[in-house]
Amino acid sequence: MIDAKILVIDDNKSMLSALEILLQFEYKHVVTLNNPKQIPSYPGFSDIDIVLLDMNFSAGVNSGNEGLFWLNQIKEKAPYISVIMMTAYGSIDLAVKAIKNGAVDFILKPWSNERMLATVRSAYQLRKSQKQVIQLQKKEHNLKQVINQHNHAIIGQSEAIKNALKLTRKVAQTDVNVLVTGENGTGKELIAREIHRCSQRSNEIFIGVDMGSISETLFESELFGHSKGAFTDAKEERIGKFEAADGGTLFLDEIGNLSLKMQTKLLSAIQNRTIVRVGSNKPVPVDIRLICATNCDLEKMVSDGLFREDLMYRINTIHVDVPPLRKRGEDILVLCQYFLEKFMHKYGKPGLRINQSSEEKLLKYKWPGNVRELQHTMERAVILSEGNVLKPSDFFLNSAAISSFDSFPGSLEEMEALMIENTLKKCDGNYTLAAERLGISRQTLYNKIKKIRD
Repeated sequence: MIDAKILVIDDNKSMLSALEILLQFEYKHVVTLNNPKQIPSYPGFSDIDIVLLDMNFSAGVNSGNEGLFWLNQIKEKAPYISVIMMTAYGSIDLAVKAIKNGAVDFILKPWSNERMLATVRSAYQLRKSQKQVIQLQKKEHNLKQVINQHNHAIIGQSEAIKNALKLTRKVAQTDVNVLVTGENGTGKELIAREIHRCSQRSNEIFIGVDMGSISETLFESELFGHSKGAFTDAKEERIGKFEAADGGTLFLDEIGNLSLKMQTKLLSAIQNRTIVRVGSNKPVPVDIRLICATNCDLEKMVSDGLFREDLMYRINTIHVDVPPLRKRGEDILVLCQYFLEKFMHKYGKPGLRINQSSEEKLLKYKWPGNVRELQHTMERAVILSEGNVLKPSDFFLNSAAISSFDSFPGSLEEMEALMIENTLKKCDGNYTLAAERLGISRQTLYNKIKKIRD
């Protein structure tokens, strides 16, 4: 027995009885109505799977217009119900009209039982498929909502951050490619998510990719996907990040870490808005909003032959520069209070506050790791606190970074290299700990050290 609900509507009671007897041996729920005017008030109408609807209900009328009228009423009330039209006065034109108006099939009276059962089975399979599609659409919508919930507010009232946010929200209304630049830990991903949130794609998915963590051998598979059997471990077909972000936003972080070979492959996908999976030669069109981010000076990399000029112009239609924390003034204290409340709640330490001496120390510090470093500093202070007041001694700041910024006359790259070297020394060569203190991933740290040593 198939667990489906079938409603038969016909003014001929003998027809109703015949269909009820025929269908009840195959379907659990078969209900009959002899008047279509009961349709608007019928309880639980949207739960019905199939309607068998006669096309003529008035004596002497055989145009089929009554049936078409009630078909439209049913489709308005429950658009996904499978409706089969029945009539003793059939014509090709009438059948075409019924199908155009949303019926799934058209059957003539008198019918053969085999034909009727086959038609109802087909209508049920269609209804079942539609239910599955609706369920998958709901799951997809819920999944997108869960993924897009990872969208923290950008906190701050300084002119520097206000200007960055003003440009961010302005450019969000367009679909142009955006390049977000800024030092490590300034919140480049938050800016990218803000662009997505304020865009017409906000109900679609946001996919972020750390380009610095993708090896050259896996680059194409990660971004463009692969076909089954494309290489040794390709046991099944897999879509890449471009396809996953179709209709939404693709955020490529640390784009300055790509090799020239990977840059060439990326440029082709961006220009053509199509990708080809590894192991396939079939182009797949993709509709994405592209946002890239880097802490590198791409113009200098172009002049040094390390970054393709055509790729830089392709990703840099609009440039948003995120200000470093040391240029955001009182935002430092606003962020301190935000993180203090967050970690008080997380670690069950209510009533903590920062005294004035601590505030002065935090304002004086240059914050080379920016907001990410401030977050880690506040978390450590809350965890290790012993009283209700956080004193200057509760904040462990990188003294090497202070002296570097106060007196070092070199370039930003040289300053970054010195910071990495000093942090590694303080961590006794522990790359994982050093990466955590610098507020970057372990792979990014490896890449930066390789670049420094090369």
